[in-house]
Amino acid sequence: MFKKVLIANRGEIALRIIRACRELGIATVAVHSTADTNALHVKFADESVCIGPPPAPKSYLHIPSIISAAEVTGADAVHPGYGFLSENPEFADMCVRCRLHFIGPPPQLMRLMGGKIPARKAMVEAGVPILPGTGLLETDDQALAAVEEIGLPVIIKASAGGGGRGMKIVRERDKLLSSLEMARAEALAGFGSSDVYLERYVEAPRHIEVQIVADGAGGVAALGERECSIQRRHQKLIEEAPSVALTDEEREKLLALCERAMRHIGYANVGTLEFLYERDQPGSEANGRFYFMEMNTRIQVEHTVTEMVTGLDLVREQIRLAAGEPLSSTFTSRFKPRGHAIECRVNAEDPVTFAPSPGRITALNLPGGFGVRVDTHIYEGYVVPPNYDSLLAKLIVHAEDRESAIKRMRRALDEFVVEGVKTNLPFHRKLIDHPEFIAGRIDTHFIARLSPSA
Repeated sequence: MFKKVLIANRGEIALRIIRACRELGIATVAVHSTADTNALHVKFADESVCIGPPPAPKSYLHIPSIISAAEVTGADAVHPGYGFLSENPEFADMCVRCRLHFIGPPPQLMRLMGGKIPARKAMVEAGVPILPGTGLLETDDQALAAVEEIGLPVIIKASAGGGGRGMKIVRERDKLLSSLEMARAEALAGFGSSDVYLERYVEAPRHIEVQIVADGAGGVAALGERECSIQRRHQKLIEEAPSVALTDEEREKLLALCERAMRHIGYANVGTLEFLYERDQPGSEANGRFYFMEMNTRIQVEHTVTEMVTGLDLVREQIRLAAGEPLSSTFTSRFKPRGHAIECRVNAEDPVTFAPSPGRITALNLPGGFGVRVDTHIYEGYVVPPNYDSLLAKLIVHAEDRESAIKRMRRALDEFVVEGVKTNLPFHRKLIDHPEFIAGRIDTHFIARLSPSA
């Protein structure tokens, strides 16, 4: 097992990793920008190193500074959390070259599954269904020919990206080339690569993802699915486990498919396979179809809901697997969800315009009670910097069934008070009370219908 882990991240995920390390008896090193000098992850780590000014490219994304911090403090492993460098194979390569264990999959697997085009190819070889689409689009003629074959609508996606950047939906053939140009420009600005591809666009899908743990030696477990359909501009706001959309038969088929695919590529550590789920007929209860979208080769923001319905510590398992330990015997039997969990992402943003709202938190009350969990890095007096993601906290509830979980979430949201900055708590209260959400009749366009300006 590792002796000292450097956490190449900030915020609530840095605290989450510190807690897991402490329970494993591992010392921790926090890195921080000058904007995060008074952050909780800096206060709770055993050591801390300032790695640069507030802009992420000069601190949390600056690989030489992070590697130097690890060498100076004698760390033997690096945990990247999520975001920042967590899916950067060059960073993982650098860690390996500097004799640091990277807590995540090997760089070659990050390259295989981190790029959407090679990931699609690998999943086809593994027998996983994908949407009709293309490889890398090198010319306009390729795009025009693909639309003729696939039909409209189609969606253009950045090969190296996510989060909605570099995505363009095309419903009319004469808008294809202009959309392609815009998608390439967005992809280049957001990810440093203008590579794009296109695939058939599904009008009203659900977003279902499967949590994977694997040891690289054939030990693989799919820990059930998460429902992530409540999104605003491709950014998730509410996640649940399990999904109310799936039958037991569909769930078993999907989890077995994911396990076979991960054995096929020899995956190691934790990861998440993301799918679009399309009903054969909108509104029907008949079985639907799953289409692989992408894989995240890291811990997810929403890993917490899986932890709540399994009772398993996924960050602890990440660290164990990276240290070369085999998959725990806990994972040998098929996953069975224990009750229902829901997570709301609480962001520092205007609940109407969704504009970021940095500033000082002047008052704070975190909800509590049975079945309530809050993962957060904020405190009264904390200054929310304008330089990073607006996530303030993850509010997670667990109950014996979905109806009870919704009631518990409603109560917890009412107890959650943040003053000094605007938050999306009022928007979450509106969502959780919506009859369609309560009935489980949701898809990825639910928020757009509920709040067209969102």
